[in-house]
Amino acid sequence: MAAPIAGPAAAAPDAAGFKNVLLLVQLRWLAIAGQCATILVTRYAFGIILPMAAMLGVVAALILLNTVGMLWLRGARPVDNAKLLVALLLDILCLAVQLYLSGGATNPFVSLFLLQVVLGSVLLERWSIWVVVIFTSAAFGLLTIAYRPIALPQGYGVTLFQLHVGGTWVCFVLVAVLLVLFVTRINGNLRERDAHLVAMQRRADEEDHIVRIGLLASGAAHELGTPLSSLSVILGDWRRAPHIVADPELVQELTEMQAEVQRCKSIVTGILLAAGEARGEASAASTVRAFFGRVVADWRIARSFSGLAYRDGFGADVPIASDTVLQQVVYNLLDNAADASPDAIIVDLARSGDLLTITVADSGPGFAPAMLEGIGTPYNSTKSRRGAGLGLFLVANVMRKLGGNVSARNRPEGGAEVVLCFPLETLALTEQLDGG
Repeated sequence: MAAPIAGPAAAAPDAAGFKNVLLLVQLRWLAIAGQCATILVTRYAFGIILPMAAMLGVVAALILLNTVGMLWLRGARPVDNAKLLVALLLDILCLAVQLYLSGGATNPFVSLFLLQVVLGSVLLERWSIWVVVIFTSAAFGLLTIAYRPIALPQGYGVTLFQLHVGGTWVCFVLVAVLLVLFVTRINGNLRERDAHLVAMQRRADEEDHIVRIGLLASGAAHELGTPLSSLSVILGDWRRAPHIVADPELVQELTEMQAEVQRCKSIVTGILLAAGEARGEASAASTVRAFFGRVVADWRIARSFSGLAYRDGFGADVPIASDTVLQQVVYNLLDNAADASPDAIIVDLARSGDLLTITVADSGPGFAPAMLEGIGTPYNSTKSRRGAGLGLFLVANVMRKLGGNVSARNRPEGGAEVVLCFPLETLALTEQLDGG
């Protein structure tokens, strides 16, 4: 008869553990079906007398145990090693009772105890595995001296030895199939877990890289603050000098220089604000359309870029808190697009349900295939200058923090397209202002 398979367990600390436990519950249902089929075939097809009530009672107990296990899993309750060990021991006890009622150690299905040992060695802690070994060995030993013999009817055409040989073959096939199913699925779950751990390690390395970049940027911002303030004062003094006031061309150049210095100071302030070090400036109340319209307009003026087309398809406006980090993300995308396509950039603002999407398209040469595969990884760029490729890396990480994503493709008509997509709730006004 088929062996009861290892007991239920709650979700493990990771997805692989939960899948393994769920697989055990599924295997137990197969074992229950196998036991029912074996008992009925032995009794009614072979005509061998068995204590049907007692054996079907054990099957009913297994059904109850597995049902409780399924409810436990559905409730997402944790099952530790001790609980899993108890479930395995109950499975072994049920198997021992079934064997006691059907020939004990002379029953060829007694080798199914080994299947319990294999399952325990995969799922349990080391000390628990030895408990399973001792329990199964003791059960086997007791079944050699205490059991209910199988009595063949008078004039039965097959000897007990022939039945034993046939049962041994059936048991071998059953164990082989169950082990292949179980071990294959377990290995798949473990590979998924390992891949997840590798991804988590890579993400941790990337975040550590971002922290180091942030520290360098913050330090540079502090260092640049003083000379930028000095330049602003000097340019202001020069603008009041009589010989400069009398020269319109010099006045125009000084005005442009002051605008560039002011832009540098704004960038430095934004870096310090993002690092939590700027004072007297916090997130301000705005709306989606006003915020992104202002960001695009400011960039167009700062870059003197006349080929930018901005299409606002967002629909009904939504109040948000302005986010300097998100503003810098858009600036990075526009800077990259302008470098690749000096003549034309298209920016689309749209909404899809509760998601906000920003699409930046250009008419440049597009992304190389290797770049598309590595979007969001550091230093993934076709630019030859040192440090290039951090723009999209930072963009991808900001999107991840916002619960969104960044995607890129080459447009059929030529050029590249980068799409930002993230939930609107991440810019919720109350949350941002409270946090600020």
